Amino acid sequence: MCTAISYTNNDHYFGRNLDLDYSFNEKVCITPRDYPFLLKNGTLFKNAYAIIGMATVTNGYPLYAEAANEKGLCMAGLNYPDHDMYKTQDDKMPIAQFEFIPYILGKCQSVKEAREVLKTITLSDIPFSEGLPITILHYIIADKDETIVIEHDDHGFLIYDDPYGVLTNDPSFPYHLANIRNYMHLSATNAVNRLSDKLDLKPYAEGMGAIGLPGDSSSASRYIRTIFNKFNIVSDGTEKDNVSAFFHMLDNVAMIKGCVKTKKGLDDITTYSSCINASKGYYYYKTYDNSRISMIDMHKVDLDGKDLYIYDLDRELDIKCQN
Repeated sequence: MCTAISYTNNDHYFGRNLDLDYSFNEKVCITPRDYPFLLKNGTLFKNAYAIIGMATVTNGYPLYAEAANEKGLCMAGLNYPDHDMYKTQDDKMPIAQFEFIPYILGKCQSVKEAREVLKTITLSDIPFSEGLPITILHYIIADKDETIVIEHDDHGFLIYDDPYGVLTNDPSFPYHLANIRNYMHLSATNAVNRLSDKLDLKPYAEGMGAIGLPGDSSSASRYIRTIFNKFNIVSDGTEKDNVSAFFHMLDNVAMIKGCVKTKKGLDDITTYSSCINASKGYYYYKTYDNSRISMIDMHKVDLDGKDLYIYDLDRELDIKCQN
C-alpha cells in the first residue's frame, strides 16, 4: 500500500510513502542524459532528460518506483492488484511495465507531452527477468500545473485528470473521486451545531469539525485523509517549511510496524518516504528506521555523464544529543 502526493507552494513537490512488507534493495538513483536503455521491444532508447528517484538497480538498469526529471515532470507507480494492466495493442509500440517510468520521464517535459506519448504506446507484460516478475500498478504523473492518473483496461490507457494531486491504491481512481463526496462536510475549523437550532450544543474540544475523518490504513481512507491534510496544511512557502509540511502529510498516512498485517502475516510498513523538489532537483527521503531527512541534489553530479549515480539509503537511527 502506498500514498503519493503532488503539492505546489512556490516550488513543485512530489513524493510518496512506499509501503511494503519487505525491502526491495531500494537506492536513490540519478540517471544522466542519454543513458542507453535497451527496451524489450528491441529498440535502443536514450533519455533526453536526467532523472532522479528511488530504484532497484539491477545489471545497470534502474527500476524506478518513483522519480522526477530535470524538467520537473514526476511519476510514481502504486500497487493496483487484481487488474490486468498489460493487454498490448497491435497499433501501439509496446513498452514493458518496468520501462514505463524511465521512458515517460526520459522523453517528456510536461504532463501535456506525456498525454501525447501515451497515445503511441501500450504496456506489455514482459518481465525484467525470471526472478523479477511484473508488478500490477497504476500511475500518477504530475508537473507544477496538472496531475493525471493512468490506469489500463482492454481498450488501452485510461487517463484521468486528478484535481486533487493524490493517489493511493486499489480501488480504481473513479471510486476515489466519487468517495470523496462522502466527506465534504469535514472542516479544520470548530464544529458547528447543525443537528437542530432547538438544541444548545457546543464543541467540547478542538478538532471536532473533522469528526468522521477516517483513521484506518485502507487505501480509500488514506486517500481522504491525505486530501484533507493537503488542502488544509499551512506552510510559509520556504523550502524548509514546504519539505516539513510534505513529510507531515506523509507521516499522517504512514504504516506502523505491527498495525497492518499482510495476507502472509507479515508487517506492512512505510519502508521509506520521499519528497522531491521537482523545480530544483532535490530528492529528500527518510526511512522507517531513520526519521532524519536526507537530501541528494541531482545538479551536483554530471548529468551528461555515462554512468548511473547510486546512493545507499541512510537507514541507521540518527539521534542528536543536545547535552
